[in-house]
Amino acid sequence: MLTDPADDYARGYVPFLDCRIYLDSRPLIPRSETDYWVEKVIGRLSPGILRYEDTGNDSVLHCLDLFAGSGAIGVALLKHVPHAEVDFGEIDETHLPTIEKNIRENGISPSRTRVFKTDVWSDVSGRYDLILANPPYLSKSRSERVQESVTGYEPDRALFADNDGFALIERTILGAPQHLARHGELYIEHEPEHADRVVKTGVDVGFSVHVRKDQYGSVRYSVLNRP
Repeated sequence: MLTDPADDYARGYVPFLDCRIYLDSRPLIPRSETDYWVEKVIGRLSPGILRYEDTGNDSVLHCLDLFAGSGAIGVALLKHVPHAEVDFGEIDETHLPTIEKNIRENGISPSRTRVFKTDVWSDVSGRYDLILANPPYLSKSRSERVQESVTGYEPDRALFADNDGFALIERTILGAPQHLARHGELYIEHEPEHADRVVKTGVDVGFSVHVRKDQYGSVRYSVLNRP
Protein backbone atom coordinates (compact mmCIF):
# COMPACT_ATOMS: atom_id res chain seq x y z
CA MET A 1 0.00 0.00 0.00
CA LEU A 2 1.20 3.49 -0.81
CA THR A 3 0.37 7.03 0.17
CA ASP A 4 0.47 9.73 -2.52
CA PRO A 5 4.13 10.10 -3.57
CA ALA A 6 3.57 13.74 -4.52
CA ASP A 7 2.47 14.51 -0.96
CA ASP A 8 5.33 12.52 0.56
CA TYR A 9 7.98 14.23 -1.57
CA ALA A 10 6.43 17.64 -0.88
CA ARG A 11 6.52 17.00 2.87
CA GLY A 12 10.08 15.76 2.54
CA TYR A 13 9.92 12.70 4.78
CA VAL A 14 7.88 9.64 5.71
CA PRO A 15 7.59 7.63 8.94
CA PHE A 16 9.08 4.14 8.95
CA LEU A 17 9.19 1.95 12.06
CA ASP A 18 9.55 4.88 14.48
CA CYS A 19 12.12 6.58 12.26
CA ARG A 20 11.78 9.73 10.18
CA ILE A 21 13.02 8.95 6.68
CA TYR A 22 13.95 12.00 4.60
CA LEU A 23 13.44 11.95 0.84
CA ASP A 24 15.80 14.74 -0.25
CA SER A 25 17.10 12.89 -3.33
CA ARG A 26 13.65 11.49 -4.22
CA PRO A 27 14.44 7.81 -3.58
CA LEU A 28 11.83 5.07 -3.58
CA ILE A 29 9.27 5.71 -0.84
CA PRO A 30 9.15 2.83 1.66
CA ARG A 31 5.97 0.73 1.41
CA SER A 32 3.90 -0.61 4.26
CA GLU A 33 4.68 -4.12 3.00
CA THR A 34 8.38 -3.42 3.51
CA ASP A 35 7.63 -1.99 6.95
CA TYR A 36 5.88 -5.27 7.76
CA TRP A 37 8.71 -7.67 6.99
CA VAL A 38 11.45 -5.43 8.37
CA GLU A 39 9.52 -5.29 11.64
CA LYS A 40 9.49 -9.11 11.59
CA VAL A 41 13.27 -9.12 11.18
CA ILE A 42 13.74 -6.70 14.07
CA GLY A 43 11.49 -8.83 16.24
CA ARG A 44 13.76 -11.84 15.66
CA LEU A 45 16.91 -9.97 16.60
CA SER A 46 16.35 -9.89 20.34
CA PRO A 47 19.43 -11.20 22.17
CA GLY A 48 19.68 -14.96 22.07
CA ILE A 49 17.11 -15.58 19.33
CA LEU A 50 19.43 -15.61 16.32
CA ARG A 51 22.94 -17.03 16.50
CA TYR A 52 25.43 -16.44 13.73
CA GLU A 53 29.01 -17.50 13.11
CA ASP A 54 31.34 -16.56 15.95
CA THR A 55 33.50 -13.74 14.57
CA GLY A 56 35.31 -13.09 17.83
CA ASN A 57 32.89 -10.30 18.73
CA ASP A 58 29.51 -11.94 19.15
CA SER A 59 27.96 -8.71 20.42
CA VAL A 60 28.03 -7.25 16.89
CA LEU A 61 25.55 -8.20 14.17
CA HIS A 62 27.03 -7.37 10.76
CA CYS A 63 24.31 -6.34 8.30
CA LEU A 64 23.98 -5.07 4.73
CA ASP A 65 21.12 -2.96 3.40
CA LEU A 66 21.39 -3.63 -0.34
CA PHE A 67 19.55 -1.43 -2.87
CA ALA A 68 19.38 0.93 0.09
CA GLY A 69 17.64 3.90 -1.57
CA SER A 70 16.74 6.16 1.35
CA GLY A 71 18.37 3.76 3.80
CA ALA A 72 15.05 3.19 5.59
CA ILE A 73 15.58 -0.53 6.17
CA GLY A 74 19.07 -0.21 7.62
CA VAL A 75 18.23 2.88 9.66
CA ALA A 76 15.28 1.09 11.28
CA LEU A 77 17.51 -1.88 12.07
CA LEU A 78 20.11 0.37 13.69
CA LYS A 79 17.44 2.22 15.63
CA HIS A 80 15.96 -0.90 17.19
CA VAL A 81 18.90 -3.33 17.36
CA PRO A 82 21.69 -1.78 19.44
CA HIS A 83 24.22 -4.51 18.61
CA ALA A 84 23.80 -4.10 14.83
CA GLU A 85 26.22 -2.45 12.45
CA VAL A 86 24.92 -1.75 8.95
CA ASP A 87 26.58 -1.15 5.59
CA PHE A 88 24.40 0.61 3.03
CA GLY A 89 24.95 -0.28 -0.65
CA GLU A 90 23.20 1.77 -3.34
CA ILE A 91 23.87 2.11 -7.08
CA ASP A 92 22.58 5.70 -7.41
CA GLU A 93 25.17 7.93 -5.78
CA THR A 94 22.70 10.82 -5.54
CA HIS A 95 21.01 8.90 -2.71
CA LEU A 96 24.16 8.48 -0.60
CA PRO A 97 23.85 11.91 1.11
CA THR A 98 20.19 11.13 1.87
CA ILE A 99 21.20 7.87 3.55
CA GLU A 100 23.81 9.72 5.59
CA LYS A 101 21.22 12.33 6.60
CA ASN A 102 18.76 9.65 7.69
CA ILE A 103 21.44 8.01 9.81
CA ARG A 104 22.32 11.33 11.43
CA GLU A 105 18.79 12.67 11.92
CA ASN A 106 17.64 9.46 13.60
CA GLY A 107 20.34 9.75 16.24
CA ILE A 108 22.53 6.90 15.02
CA SER A 109 26.29 7.03 15.37
CA PRO A 110 28.03 7.01 11.97
CA SER A 111 30.62 4.68 13.53
CA ARG A 112 28.03 1.90 13.22
CA THR A 113 27.61 2.45 9.48
CA ARG A 114 29.28 2.52 6.08
CA VAL A 115 27.62 4.06 3.01
CA PHE A 116 28.92 3.26 -0.46
CA LYS A 117 28.01 3.00 -4.14
CA THR A 118 27.71 -0.49 -5.60
CA ASP A 119 26.09 -2.18 -8.59
CA VAL A 120 24.57 -5.11 -6.69
CA TRP A 121 27.75 -6.90 -5.48
CA SER A 122 30.40 -4.98 -7.45
CA ASP A 123 31.81 -3.05 -4.47
CA VAL A 124 30.65 -5.26 -1.60
CA SER A 125 33.43 -6.91 0.39
CA GLY A 126 33.46 -9.19 3.39
CA ARG A 127 30.67 -11.31 4.81
CA TYR A 128 27.50 -10.42 6.69
CA ASP A 129 25.27 -12.12 9.21
CA LEU A 130 22.21 -10.53 7.66
CA ILE A 131 21.51 -9.05 4.22
CA LEU A 132 18.26 -7.16 3.63
CA ALA A 133 17.43 -6.44 0.00
CA ASN A 134 14.56 -4.59 -1.65
CA PRO A 135 15.62 -4.52 -5.31
CA PRO A 136 13.60 -3.11 -8.20
CA TYR A 137 11.28 -5.97 -9.14
CA LEU A 138 8.41 -4.68 -11.25
CA SER A 139 8.23 -6.00 -14.81
CA LYS A 140 8.71 -3.35 -17.49
CA SER A 141 6.20 -5.18 -19.67
CA ARG A 142 3.52 -4.70 -17.04
CA SER A 143 4.09 -1.04 -16.33
CA GLU A 144 0.43 -0.31 -17.06
CA ARG A 145 -0.42 -2.08 -13.79
CA VAL A 146 1.50 0.52 -11.85
CA GLN A 147 -0.44 3.58 -10.76
CA GLU A 148 0.41 6.76 -12.65
CA SER A 149 0.84 8.48 -9.29
CA VAL A 150 3.80 6.16 -8.71
CA THR A 151 5.47 6.21 -12.13
CA GLY A 152 4.97 9.96 -12.42
CA TYR A 153 7.02 10.70 -9.32
CA GLU A 154 9.20 7.79 -8.25
CA PRO A 155 12.33 6.84 -10.23
CA ASP A 156 11.89 4.06 -12.82
CA ARG A 157 15.33 2.79 -11.85
CA ALA A 158 14.02 1.98 -8.37
CA LEU A 159 10.85 0.29 -9.64
CA PHE A 160 11.50 -1.77 -12.78
CA ALA A 161 13.89 -4.57 -13.72
CA ASP A 162 14.56 -6.72 -16.79
CA ASN A 163 13.64 -10.39 -17.18
CA ASP A 164 10.03 -9.84 -16.10
CA GLY A 165 11.25 -8.02 -13.00
CA PHE A 166 13.53 -10.86 -11.89
CA ALA A 167 16.94 -9.71 -13.14
CA LEU A 168 18.20 -7.99 -9.99
CA ILE A 169 16.59 -10.53 -7.68
CA GLU A 170 18.51 -13.26 -9.51
CA ARG A 171 21.82 -11.36 -9.33
CA THR A 172 21.28 -10.79 -5.62
CA ILE A 173 20.60 -14.44 -4.85
CA LEU A 174 23.42 -15.78 -7.03
CA GLY A 175 25.99 -13.51 -5.39
CA ALA A 176 24.77 -13.81 -1.82
CA PRO A 177 26.63 -17.03 -0.85
CA GLN A 178 29.96 -15.21 -1.26
CA HIS A 179 28.85 -12.44 1.12
CA LEU A 180 26.96 -14.26 3.87
CA ALA A 181 28.61 -15.64 6.98
CA ARG A 182 27.92 -19.21 8.01
CA HIS A 183 24.25 -19.52 9.04
CA GLY A 184 23.62 -16.03 7.67
CA GLU A 185 20.31 -14.96 6.17
CA LEU A 186 19.18 -13.04 3.10
CA TYR A 187 15.78 -11.37 3.24
CA ILE A 188 14.59 -10.26 -0.19
CA GLU A 189 11.36 -8.57 -1.26
CA HIS A 190 9.72 -9.62 -4.54
CA GLU A 191 6.46 -9.96 -6.45
CA PRO A 192 4.16 -12.93 -5.69
CA GLU A 193 4.77 -14.34 -9.16
CA HIS A 194 8.52 -14.46 -8.51
CA ALA A 195 8.21 -16.92 -5.62
CA ASP A 196 8.86 -20.15 -7.55
CA ARG A 197 11.90 -18.66 -9.28
CA VAL A 198 13.26 -17.35 -5.99
CA VAL A 199 12.99 -20.83 -4.49
CA LYS A 200 14.63 -22.55 -7.47
CA THR A 201 17.45 -20.02 -7.77
CA GLY A 202 18.13 -20.13 -4.05
CA VAL A 203 18.11 -23.92 -3.78
CA ASP A 204 20.41 -24.19 -6.82
CA VAL A 205 23.12 -22.23 -4.97
CA GLY A 206 22.69 -24.08 -1.68
CA PHE A 207 20.17 -22.02 0.28
CA SER A 208 17.18 -23.25 2.17
CA VAL A 209 14.35 -20.91 1.14
CA HIS A 210 11.23 -19.88 3.01
CA VAL A 211 8.59 -17.81 1.20
CA ARG A 212 6.58 -15.41 3.35
CA LYS A 213 3.35 -13.41 2.99
CA ASP A 214 2.79 -9.75 3.82
CA GLN A 215 0.06 -8.31 6.04
CA TYR A 216 -2.37 -8.38 3.11
CA GLY A 217 -2.00 -12.11 2.49
CA SER A 218 0.17 -11.78 -0.63
CA VAL A 219 3.51 -13.52 -1.03
CA ARG A 220 5.94 -10.61 -0.68
CA TYR A 221 9.38 -11.71 0.54
CA SER A 222 11.59 -14.72 1.06
CA VAL A 223 14.16 -15.73 3.65
CA LEU A 224 17.21 -17.57 2.30
CA ASN A 225 19.39 -19.35 4.86
CA ARG A 226 23.03 -20.25 4.29
CA PRO A 227 24.08 -23.55 5.92
